[in-house]
Amino acid sequence: MVNIETKLQELYNVYEARRRKGDRVMAFIYSMPTDIYFGRDVILKNDEAFSKFGSRALVVTGKRSAKENGSYDDIKQVLANTGIDHILFDEVEENPSLETIEKGRQVGVQKRVDFIIGIGGGSAMDAAKAIAVFIKNPELNMDNIFEQGELDSIPVIAVATTSGTGSEVTQYSIVTSNKEKTKKNLGQKVFPKLAFLDSKYTHDLPYDITVNTAIDAFTHLVEGYLNTNSSYMSDIYGEKGFELFKYCFKKLLDKDLDQEFRERVMLASTLAGIQISQTGTSLPHGMGYPLTYYKGLPHGLANGVLTMEYLKSFKDKAKIDRMLALLGLDKLCDLESILTRLIDVKLDINEDEIYEYSRAFVSNKAKLKNHTEKVGLEDIIAIYKRSLL
Repeated sequence: MVNIETKLQELYNVYEARRRKGDRVMAFIYSMPTDIYFGRDVILKNDEAFSKFGSRALVVTGKRSAKENGSYDDIKQVLANTGIDHILFDEVEENPSLETIEKGRQVGVQKRVDFIIGIGGGSAMDAAKAIAVFIKNPELNMDNIFEQGELDSIPVIAVATTSGTGSEVTQYSIVTSNKEKTKKNLGQKVFPKLAFLDSKYTHDLPYDITVNTAIDAFTHLVEGYLNTNSSYMSDIYGEKGFELFKYCFKKLLDKDLDQEFRERVMLASTLAGIQISQTGTSLPHGMGYPLTYYKGLPHGLANGVLTMEYLKSFKDKAKIDRMLALLGLDKLCDLESILTRLIDVKLDINEDEIYEYSRAFVSNKAKLKNHTEKVGLEDIIAIYKRSLL
């Protein structure tokens, strides 16, 4: 086993050499306007935090989970304690569509809500952000939203009930455009004003969902770390996240999902969200969207199944080696062994589909700009093929 302290010192020296050469790695802009409340019963213990946003809230969530895991009950209690009315919009589906966003906007406008509380995983929180933009800007619709400049929104409070998306601390809102047949970012910056993170809401999540969402968090860490926008500041969160995943991967493999695991993986997910709020994601996320839209593959698995071939494609592996050291691993094959045990994906996919997805992906240069090395169509095709065929 490699001596981790020696390895980390060697890789730190790489950073120092770059800094002395005047590399941009030391320059960054950092903005994290979300107030984070993390811990047991943080909603119930901080009811005064809700009072400054208005007298009527739209609670945005899915059909079942928020009612079953206790998060909606806690929100109802706090709103009652503070004299805030609320309207429930519980029609958010997985990978929320723009049609659902417009429906949520209609409810919010009719009820004259002042702010939104999104409860759930990424789908509910992303929908809450999008609805907040649509309510603030009545001229918006599903046909013109992606043509807009910077827009404001009504305030959003996020309550995370899974550990993977990081949406509670990012500005992104990922929605499904059925017109374009893809998932995509709304294109607006909507940081939640408050984020409430209580791992008790995740205790009854099934093993497969726990794995899927954890893999999503891990790919956020990977793609944010190996990113043209990464800096010393963003890397702090990535590296702390990898340290947590050294523990979390073992617990996932052992299927020992105790309270300590639930808390640590939620923290890792939040750290990953903070990191990608600064850097964005990279190839696996963009490449994974068609696997979700066309093949129904859960988002985390769509990223995860592409991650190993993405990592193998790098020519400069200095930061990958640092990542492995933080994970307590020697080589990429050790990480591959972990992901192979956690991810079991069998897709009915053919080469024509892979070519179609690849061409669509590389046609948008913005999707490639976060990758630190030059890639073209053949590189993307190769990652898809080696991952899926």
